Amino acid sequence: MNNCIFCKIVAQEIPATIIHEDDDVLVFMDIGPIIKGHALVIPKKHCDPVGETPDDLIAKLHITAKRIAQAQMNGLGADGVNIMQNNGKAAGQEVEHIHVHVIPRFDKDGHHWNWNAKKYDNVEEMNDLADKLRSQLERR
Repeated sequence: MNNCIFCKIVAQEIPATIIHEDDDVLVFMDIGPIIKGHALVIPKKHCDPVGETPDDLIAKLHITAKRIAQAQMNGLGADGVNIMQNNGKAAGQEVEHIHVHVIPRFDKDGHHWNWNAKKYDNVEEMNDLADKLRSQLERR
């Protein structure tokens, strides 16, 4: 992808602060961190969206995210870690190259997610949505 900023980072066409690299995955510091120490885990190969990313690569991204999370806990003294993967613009994805955010969290970091939990109208509504999901899983 010629215009993908993450592909340009992989190709070393633009600079990034690299934390970890192997044959498949690159991890670097997010230049717009939610909390300082925020890292991005990306595949070196351009993939997007999550549904079209090979399963073994999804696994590798998350195994690497786990390692980065532990490094944030041990190396930065983080009290917790958020691991997130936004998929699609509606979910907040800004770069169309699959990536996992690993965000160190501290008891008094002042960041709060705007989580506004909703409710189903009734159990039947929830069951109907679950049926639609199950039918899609059965197709695979």
